[in-house]
Amino acid sequence: MFWEIFTLVIVLPVLFLGVLLFGVFVIVPCAFIFASWYMKIKERKLQRRQRDGANVAFFHPYCNAGGGGERVLWVAIKAILTRYPDTHIYIYTLETAEPKTILDKVQNQFNVKVDLNSINFIRLTLRKAIEAKSYPYFTLLMQSLGSMVLGMEAFLKFNPDIYIDTTGFAFSYPIFRYLAQCPVGCYTHYPSITSAMMRRVKHRITSYNNSSVIARNPILTWCKLMYYRIFGWLYSVVGRCADIVMVNGTWTEEHINELWGIPLSTHRVYPPCEVAELKKLRSLVKDSDPLRILSVAQFRPEKDHPLMLQAMYELRNLLVNNEMLWNKIKLVLVGSCRNDEDKERVQNLRDLAKHLSIEDNVQFVVNASYAQLLQLYQTSSMAIHAMWNEHFGISVVECMAAGLITVAHRSGGPLADIIEPSHSSQTGFLAAEPDEYARAILEIIALPTHERSNIIEAARASVDRFSEMEFEKTFLRVTEPLMRLD
Repeated sequence: MFWEIFTLVIVLPVLFLGVLLFGVFVIVPCAFIFASWYMKIKERKLQRRQRDGANVAFFHPYCNAGGGGERVLWVAIKAILTRYPDTHIYIYTLETAEPKTILDKVQNQFNVKVDLNSINFIRLTLRKAIEAKSYPYFTLLMQSLGSMVLGMEAFLKFNPDIYIDTTGFAFSYPIFRYLAQCPVGCYTHYPSITSAMMRRVKHRITSYNNSSVIARNPILTWCKLMYYRIFGWLYSVVGRCADIVMVNGTWTEEHINELWGIPLSTHRVYPPCEVAELKKLRSLVKDSDPLRILSVAQFRPEKDHPLMLQAMYELRNLLVNNEMLWNKIKLVLVGSCRNDEDKERVQNLRDLAKHLSIEDNVQFVVNASYAQLLQLYQTSSMAIHAMWNEHFGISVVECMAAGLITVAHRSGGPLADIIEPSHSSQTGFLAAEPDEYARAILEIIALPTHERSNIIEAARASVDRFSEMEFEKTFLRVTEPLMRLD
């Protein structure tokens, strides 16, 4: 009884008084100092911005990779420089090539011209922090934490007025929102984690991000599912640090709204596709030419090039009694290689083609120039795209604009935004399994001329909403609050 009275009368009041004094003399002054520091930095930034123009920094470590994400980056930069000519553009990048080399490649590959004097490259060095091969286990989480390390390096090297991420490294957003004290915008091509990924793990389906070892073991499957759920929660916390969120299509928008829960700040901005020039192309295919099936996709695991090779294998089986037609068909795989890992992947694809005995019907075109790509558009008969849950599908749109009847995966952007498979208003074909792809290819080959023409015309008419002009207009409208001086 004595100790209870002593605790109530003496100890608790002393503890309460101690906490109160700590709050008054430590926490409150620290908070005041932090607030004063915060306001001074914001005020200095505002004064410099009013005097010299805004410093807009884009976070894009692989700005020279040559993929659809890079097209978004460079067209966005061009749009900002056109609308706000006094703006200074900075790009946080791991690329080591000379600025002129990078911009020449941008013009050759994307037909986008940017003035060399308008771009400043902030060279980052911690490449291994975001490379998947650095993390054989817990890759998703470790890469994301690595992006925070890279983001911190970027912030320490240059503190911008406006920060825009165009790669999807959401874990860098808190650094620039709270430490750099600048508005944060992002263009999300593909959420780092989705409910579909969780379902694949839950149902123990083997895929490029769920090894057979885990898929076969119920305990490992449960552990990975918990890991995905924890990561999903962290991803939602950092994602909400963005002031403006841009997504590239309906599929991505639905998943980002589900994960981040900020629909009023989330805007659908279709990526820029080279549709105006491609719609002018006319087919140069002759009856004596091979029947080329064109694929345009970076050599990355999620693009699922093996599915295309398996489809060709199934096609050969369907044409076992028509050797003449099979010998005319050639799959042309066009894509860029970012590093040695991608080059090794191409070699593995060559080996797979040889294993399936279809190597004579498959051609690889690595790091093609824009001129080469145009020629392939004009000399190909159809196109194929195999990525499951492709976030949008720029190459699908561009193949359609070029007049190629396209077979894409029945999921993601091609299903939600791009291809209409119904007969009355058909713009292309959708498939999921190798045999479906093979049958779709045969159906395209057998199409009467007037049906083929109807599909091509409908497809070309449908892609105007994905044009570069539409992207620039929507991008500038959505990012206006970031560019506005408050």
